[in-house]
Amino acid sequence: MSDTPPCPQCQSEYAYEDGEFLVCTECDHRWNPGAGPATEEKKVWRDAFGNELKDGDTVQVIKDLKVKGASSSVKVGTKVKNIRLVDGDHDIDCRIDGFGAMKLKSEFVKKA
Repeated sequence: MSDTPPCPQCQSEYAYEDGEFLVCTECDHRWNPGAGPATEEKKVWRDAFGNELKDGDTVQVIKDLKVKGASSSVKVGTKVKNIRLVDGDHDIDCRIDGFGAMKLKSEFVKKA
């Protein structure tokens, strides 16, 4: 039996050491076992008006957005359902009818 603690994200018991961190083999989550949950920071995503966004929320586009490689743009008021929040420059993964899978910046949406 392994003496490593379970993954705090998916509770998997399969993790390996990578320097001072532990890495889960199932969800690829990295954490510092000595830090504890009190020091672990969670990122908070906010829309253009400061409302907190969460996975699965519905948002509405507040500005016409040009799409590279498409003949039209995403219009103001377009509702986007079931968003997924990710780290990076474009922090919302979503699917928009007529365009398909896209990445959006949270500064161009408001929570619906």
